[in-house]
Amino acid sequence: MKFRVLWQIIFFLLSVGYMFIWVMLPTKTYKTSWTPKLNEKLNSTYFREQGTNLLLFSFPIMFIAALGCVYLHFQKKSSNSGSSKGKSHCVSIKRPAMARAPLGIVNGVELTFAAMFIAVMIWSLANYLYVSFGALHMHTPGEKVWQAKFRSVSLRLGYIGNTCWAFLFFPVTRASSILPLVGLTSESSIKYHIWLGHLSNVLFAAHSIGFIIYWWAMTDQMYLMLQWSSTYLSNVAGVIAFVVSLVLWATSFDRIRRKRFEVFFYAHHLYIIYVFFYILHVGVAYFCMILPGIFLFLIDRYLRFLQSRRKARLFSARLLPNGSMELTFSKNPGLSFNPTSVLFVHVPSICKLQWHPFTVISNSNLEADKLSIAIKTEGSWTQKLYKQLSSSLDHLQFSTEGPYEPSSSHFLSRDSLVMICGGSGITPFISIIREIIFRSTQPEFNVPKILLVTAFKNPADLSMLDLLLPIYGNPIDISKVQLQIEAYITRENDQKSFENAHKLIQIKLFKPNPSDSPISSALGKNSWLLLGAIISSSFIMFLIFLGIVTRYHIYPVERRGQNYHYSFKILWDMFLVMACVFIGTSVIFLLQKRETSEEERQIQNVEMTSPTSSPASWLCATERELESLPHQSLVQCTKVHYGTRPDLKS
Repeated sequence: MKFRVLWQIIFFLLSVGYMFIWVMLPTKTYKTSWTPKLNEKLNSTYFREQGTNLLLFSFPIMFIAALGCVYLHFQKKSSNSGSSKGKSHCVSIKRPAMARAPLGIVNGVELTFAAMFIAVMIWSLANYLYVSFGALHMHTPGEKVWQAKFRSVSLRLGYIGNTCWAFLFFPVTRASSILPLVGLTSESSIKYHIWLGHLSNVLFAAHSIGFIIYWWAMTDQMYLMLQWSSTYLSNVAGVIAFVVSLVLWATSFDRIRRKRFEVFFYAHHLYIIYVFFYILHVGVAYFCMILPGIFLFLIDRYLRFLQSRRKARLFSARLLPNGSMELTFSKNPGLSFNPTSVLFVHVPSICKLQWHPFTVISNSNLEADKLSIAIKTEGSWTQKLYKQLSSSLDHLQFSTEGPYEPSSSHFLSRDSLVMICGGSGITPFISIIREIIFRSTQPEFNVPKILLVTAFKNPADLSMLDLLLPIYGNPIDISKVQLQIEAYITRENDQKSFENAHKLIQIKLFKPNPSDSPISSALGKNSWLLLGAIISSSFIMFLIFLGIVTRYHIYPVERRGQNYHYSFKILWDMFLVMACVFIGTSVIFLLQKRETSEEERQIQNVEMTSPTSSPASWLCATERELESLPHQSLVQCTKVHYGTRPDLKS
């Protein structure tokens, strides 16, 4: 416990110090007193004008990310060996504090960080303008004071937008060590990315339009928009970045994102072009301020790519009469995950580009070598998948990414749980109930009372309740689980029996393929430790190579009084970042892959003993009645209401 508190104090001090630098950055003290001294000591021949920002803005976050991986590794080990009761102390600040559009569901942690960030934005803009107005520069002959101030405001709005970019990529880094340290996950904090994206686009739009007005209406210097300076920033790169950002922004609004998701999805990949020209525009010094978020995102994105190259072994599909399905994959027994985890799935035969997230409903303790997800046929992609699974195919190629799990299972510390859902929204609760079923078999575990209130459109949807119990693994005992299910059928008033809703459930088995492999973590059992090794080794490698290139390639040119093209410095930075991420991640991933390959071969050999005489032997269409004791118990604890909706007020 003392060790954990010490780690938290270290992270707190580092985070406070990092935020303090951001607070001081726009002040006169930082510009006139700190900057000259820091540049004198840190802008050496090895890093030149990047030295100060590398130390103050890049190093702290990279150090926190690497050290956080070590902390999360030991925290995971302690949580696996002990109970989850110790996690209940932080539940209160994670409770929803606001649930209103357009912000959505926001908890105390998120509100605190949002308020802090807004305060920093206001403080920064006020101080930037105060310092700037105190020493105005007239950039053209005959320029008036108000015109110079207008230009200064436009420029400083760009500075504030760059601050947004420093935090923009953290929420979309799925395998992040930063988010769990503050009690967040990528899935729950994606709203931060949306907020920061909208805010940065507003600021950059004001920045760009301001300079267009300044050059066109005030100083008649529109030619500067197409200037690509060799000694300073590239204006034309900023123009290209702004145009691309407008496309990204226009397709990111909620109405388009929800109704035309593919337009949003494919347009959002323009971020690669946007980031490239944006960095060319801001220069190396400001690039160092936003480097940690981009660096960690690249590591995560490359790891996801490496994991997605594996072909997952589909073991079976349970097809329900309402069009839903449970897909069961083989998994490495060493892969464990918390309830409500998410797995991304790719089926090349349906679409070679699309990945779709689905809730993992299996429990890694009840089903040690299986992982199951639930899918409801809603759109064209899921309809095509259901059609292929229902056909005579005996093998279907899948690729997976994840699973990505929540930071804790704090619900286990509660005496009672009330779960309210509708339709396919039951899937996260399936994983929670399965976790409680497993925990009920453990000694000294206080089994919480469970009330599940669920609403369905049609009687056939009642078959979703069949997913509450796994079809693989050891026999389970749910006698200790205090479960009450209130199921509502809203569209029909037909008193059909609960058992009839479970008829015609098909369980289809699939042939193994030698190229398929069990689902496993991208970095194995010690994923946090290896991620920390990737982060630290890649960043240290980047600093070493950057120092070598600057000292022995760039500095000699500038020492002779010649001009080294400013954009080439930025290109060197971007190249070295990508190269070091590629090398560091690839080496550790391949070393880890060797250790798990033998275990995966053993799993495949066991599965290959299944009958392969004919495709028909792998297709089992069953009309299984609820004869087993667990299913009988499930029926007994379920009450079905027809032609009505749940009255939540009562």
